[in-house]
Amino acid sequence: MGYKIPNGGTFHHAATYATALAFTAISNATEAVATVTNADLDVGDIVLLTSGWSRLDNKVVRVKAATESAITLEGIDTSNTELFPAGNGAGTMKKVLTWVQIPQVNDLAFSGGEQNYIDVVFLEDDQGKQIPTDKSAASLVLTIADDPAQPFNAVLMSADAGKQVHAARLDLPGNDTLLYGAYTSFSKQPAVSRNNLLTRTVNLALQSEPTRYLTSV
Repeated sequence: MGYKIPNGGTFHHAATYATALAFTAISNATEAVATVTNADLDVGDIVLLTSGWSRLDNKVVRVKAATESAITLEGIDTSNTELFPAGNGAGTMKKVLTWVQIPQVNDLAFSGGEQNYIDVVFLEDDQGKQIPTDKSAASLVLTIADDPAQPFNAVLMSADAGKQVHAARLDLPGNDTLLYGAYTSFSKQPAVSRNNLLTRTVNLALQSEPTRYLTSV
């Protein structure tokens, strides 16, 4: 058993990327291997994916092994062919070149992601049943101190205007990292309240389930 508090954690947003690298196939395996051509990736690189597999699309993952023709995606289990139909997973991977820290985070709130159900009851039943369907859309909202001179402002404003999925990461104490693929929205107007910090909000509309690694990223 173990536990921790998040104090000392840091949040980062991708600032620049390499050119997207196409993969023409991807294996059904306990750790998926993508087939590429002339790849220039290294072990430990973080990549933002697109894929014909919806569960892999817009996911941010770490490279476990890399050659010019094959990239292993760490911890990405695609062995279930009902969830990951063979031959349908081709897409692209885009390496994150640089990150910018979003400092002075006052609060980080996660919402959504709850399991939805359909209620089923038949004439002969004494009690209804719930059957799981999908999960609700999920988001992260960061409340941060307003500091317009910081370099992250330009990165977040550009991401907001571009309306493209970006990579983000939460580094928790003890080499514990969560990676997200999300649309980014950044408030232009600080919240103003007497005797309180000026704050702004960063909204991340998550486009895939987070990826978590318990070793240094």
